[in-house]
Amino acid sequence: MTSRPDQPTHYTPQPYDPYAEDESAATWFNSDGQPPHQQGHPYDEQFQAYEQQQAQYAAAVPQQPQGMHDDQPTYALRTVQYQQVPDDEPEYHIPETPEAGWDMAASRRRAWVSRAVLLCVLAIQAALSLRLSNTAFQDEALYIAAGHAELARLLDGTPLPIDYAAYFSGSPQLYPVLVALVDGQFGLTGARCLSLLFMLGTTGLLYSFTRRLFNERAALAAAALFAVLQSTVVMGYFATYDAMAVFLLALATWIVVRTDRASVAAVLPAAPVAVLAVGVKYASALYLPAIVGLALLTAWPHKGAKSFLRMVLLGLGIGGLLLAGMYATDLLAGVRQTTTDRDHGSDSARFLLQRSVEWGGLMFLTAVGGAVSYVRRSRMNESPVALRLGSPGWRWRALLGLLLCGTAVLAPAYQIHLATVVSLFKHVGFGLLFAAPMAGVGVTRLVGAHFRYPQLGIMLWTAVLCLGISQADWRFGVWPDSSKMIRTIDSHVDAKGHYLASTPEVPVYYLRDRTTHRQWQGVFGMEYTDEKGKYRTGDDAYRAALREGEFDLIVLDGLTNPRADDVIAAAVKGNPHYRLLGEVPFRNSSGTGTYRIWIKTS
Repeated sequence: MTSRPDQPTHYTPQPYDPYAEDESAATWFNSDGQPPHQQGHPYDEQFQAYEQQQAQYAAAVPQQPQGMHDDQPTYALRTVQYQQVPDDEPEYHIPETPEAGWDMAASRRRAWVSRAVLLCVLAIQAALSLRLSNTAFQDEALYIAAGHAELARLLDGTPLPIDYAAYFSGSPQLYPVLVALVDGQFGLTGARCLSLLFMLGTTGLLYSFTRRLFNERAALAAAALFAVLQSTVVMGYFATYDAMAVFLLALATWIVVRTDRASVAAVLPAAPVAVLAVGVKYASALYLPAIVGLALLTAWPHKGAKSFLRMVLLGLGIGGLLLAGMYATDLLAGVRQTTTDRDHGSDSARFLLQRSVEWGGLMFLTAVGGAVSYVRRSRMNESPVALRLGSPGWRWRALLGLLLCGTAVLAPAYQIHLATVVSLFKHVGFGLLFAAPMAGVGVTRLVGAHFRYPQLGIMLWTAVLCLGISQADWRFGVWPDSSKMIRTIDSHVDAKGHYLASTPEVPVYYLRDRTTHRQWQGVFGMEYTDEKGKYRTGDDAYRAALREGEFDLIVLDGLTNPRADDVIAAAVKGNPHYRLLGEVPFRNSSGTGTYRIWIKTS
């Protein structure tokens, strides 16, 4: 088929060939980028309009330098030339990245957070002590009554009913006088709250010197463990001189640790404090070597060989004051009777060791673990910067751990030597005061860096807490509630009678407005001269005195000395001088019991 000549030929696009030599060839774009002009085609007008539009656009857009293919222009957006910043304009500098994301130095925020946590620990300690309740224990009654007698002698010249200094295990002119002043204003509750203040102060001092030795975390862990021990909880609401003595020991330790970087003579204020602790309770002398040893170890990293002079100076100060106090007062007989020449008991070593483990074994084990861990690795801060800090050598760390943990076993070892469990639960707490810093290190190592295993620390503290609560409840219920007994005998005593009781200290305290200690006889030994002039002692003395109607009132509880109670009850049975006034039931930690009360009939 042939095309008709009267019809126009349509333009058919062909592939673009930039190297084509024939300029008349039909192409989509020519070498100059312009569309071809073909006469007689109906699209000429459209292409002319397109040419005008492209020409306007090309005039507005700058041309880029042509490359090797200069047959085709390249269109680009308008660019802005880079402007140089003047030298006097401020520049932004990227800060250097620190090695650690926190500062090792002490900060106000860290200090206040630690104090807030310590305040919570003290609140828990106070709550555990204040929840205890019972009437006065015989030791509480004895010390408070003795304090009132000492006050009467000092103020009015009233003679003492008995020589308290001859058998007290602490000076009757120190704690008894102080607690008597408080008791006169606030009663037994006030006297017990005085002990609570001493124990709260002890925990605060423990936190302070542990923080000085290690860091805040170890200090808080040590305080938290010590605050919930049976000995801490009970002594915190027990009106005896133990709380004051342990506070003074903690204060002396704090002075020694706090002055580790000061001059050698700055340690001397610890000497009178330590000696005062011994005056309050003679058994505190057992812990003086630990304080003197700390004077050496705490200063060694800062002073080197000069630390020996510091230790010697403190030792001489303590020794001189102790000798002066012993020979300038009449307390030496009491020291011998209650401490150095104390009679041995009959409790077995196995029994005493078992009790020591029950009352402080878990915390002691934590302290030993902390000491071993501290010897192996001295680093106490998690910051990488701490790796470059100088730290004491492993020998120094081993000596510190041995001193602190070894002090905790002194009281159990001494009481095993004496074969007596009396006051062991309190003395265990004395030793654990020194082991507590290492126990704090043990908790921090157990929890791990960045609190990796906090559940382990919580489990340990909860276990110590549960043991402390149960043991404190049991301990505070060992003696019977004497309120009903006191009401029963109140109208049967006066300032002229002679009375016999299992625990005479309790009625002496509660009825001190009408009786004195001189009028009461206990059940732990007696001396008596009968009507025929025969001198008797022990059980024979009780039998002879009851046979002759010596006592106007007899009160037995069956607990304090059951053997002597049986001897007295047998002597009263069928005795025409006495009749049974009544039996007052009571409940204690061991079960139930009965006060048996007899009065003289003729």
